[in-house]
This record gives sequence, C-alpha cells and structure tokens, in this order.
Amino acid sequence: MDKETIQKDIEENGYDFDHAVAEEICPDVAYYRTLFANVIMIGSPDKDWVLVDTGLKKYKNRILHACEERYGNKPPLAIVLTHGHFDHIGSAKALAKYWDVPVYMHQNELPYATGEASYPPGDPTVGGGVAMASIFFPIKPEHLNKLVHALPDDGSIPFLKEWRYIETPGHTKGHISLYREKDKLLIAGDALATEKAESSLSIFFPFQHVYGPPAYFTEDWYQAGESVKRLAQLQPETIIAGHGLPMEGEFMQAELQHLAENFDQQAIPKHKRH
Repeated sequence: MDKETIQKDIEENGYDFDHAVAEEICPDVAYYRTLFANVIMIGSPDKDWVLVDTGLKKYKNRILHACEERYGNKPPLAIVLTHGHFDHIGSAKALAKYWDVPVYMHQNELPYATGEASYPPGDPTVGGGVAMASIFFPIKPEHLNKLVHALPDDGSIPFLKEWRYIETPGHTKGHISLYREKDKLLIAGDALATEKAESSLSIFFPFQHVYGPPAYFTEDWYQAGESVKRLAQLQPETIIAGHGLPMEGEFMQAELQHLAENFDQQAIPKHKRH
C-alpha cells in the first residue's frame, strides 16, 4: 500500500494503522484481531503463507497493512475461508483480486459465496447487544464467482501440507476448522468462540472462556454440538477461534471438554427463534 492509500483510509474511517499489526501465536501462525472476527496468517515471515478468513468488507486496507508488516510485499498463496458469513468473507473479494490469488472453502459452503443461496437472518432473541443487532447483519455474501474453489474432499488444504481441515457444520452447513497435529493447534472458526460473541461488551472486554458458536447465526444446534465434540476429541493445545483471543493449556482443555459434555445446557440459548 502506498502512503496516499493509507492516508485516505485514515481520513475516511478514522483508523490508526499503527494498530493493524499481527500478533504471533507461534513462529509460523499469527492473527490480526478486527472489530468482529480474527484474520489468521499461516506461515513464517520468511516463507510462503496462507490467509485464513478476511474480516469485514471494509477491512481490506487494514488487513493488507497487518500482512505487509509481517510478510513485506509477498502475497499469500491462497485465502482459505472457514465459512461465508459477512465477518469472515467480507474482504475476500477485494484481497483476492489485489493479490491475484485463489479462495478456497468447503463444497457445501460454495452456494453462499456464489450467489446461489442466502443465509438465514440473524436471531436477535438469543440475548446480548450484538445478537440484537444481528437482524441487520448482511446475509448475502460477496459473489466470489471465478475466484472461489472447493477444497479437496480428502481434508487436505492447498499449500498447507501440515494442516488438514475438519468438517464442523452446525454454525453453517459447510463450516470447517483447521488443525495441525504436530503441535495440536486448532483454528476453530465459528465452531466455537473464546469470547461471548453475542455480547457487545466482549468486543472491548474479552473475558476468556470457551463458548459455543455465535448463537445469532447458528443454523443447526445438533450438528454444532457434534462438531464441538469432534474438536474436543482432538485435545488441542492451542485454539484460535473466529471470535476471541487465543487460548492454550489445561484451563482451555478443561473448558472445551466441559462444553462438549454439556453443550445443550451451556451453548444452546434458552430463548431462540427456531
């Protein structure tokens, strides 16, 4: 990005790019926390890399700045999306075109990124300030025709030999999580959260616990519970979710196991539209 682009973005959005800096989880995985959801970078600063999720639509320049601070002018080899909700797919089209790279997501999620299907509207009845506003959230993602491709059926991820994706439906039909066995690092997407995603306070005061998926957009609670159980069986040592700060160690593992065993009571809202 040139200085004029940065200055224009600051003037239009009132944003200080000094804060658009990725934080390392380990030497080859970092994340940038946007207002609504995390953007994750897989790859050491001196190696090839892949971007996972792309935040909100107007975050292109901020994400570019965070990526360039870490990787210089080297673009990623690809963009991988855990799912197509507006806070994960928002800047995918702009970034893919800027970098001239492919976008990958699960086959079952493609209709929501190519204009063939729309997500159900947000459920404001599940409680919390963010949930109340969810009825106004976009449910028609950017059309990524010619840019987006289905991930392989075998769980492999292009350009990420050490990683595999795990089908974790429930929040959406084609939701995936990413996992690396050698260090048990889990990129959970919205299969779960490490902050209470329904609460507007959690954006500014992220109290760390392991929660269920964001309730206002979760479509199938039975599948969501089965997906959490699947992730708990992996016994991850580090989790970075779509919403919240990274968590690791015994406290996180105990919380994840408790969520898996008590999903109906702990995650499913008592009052929900469906």
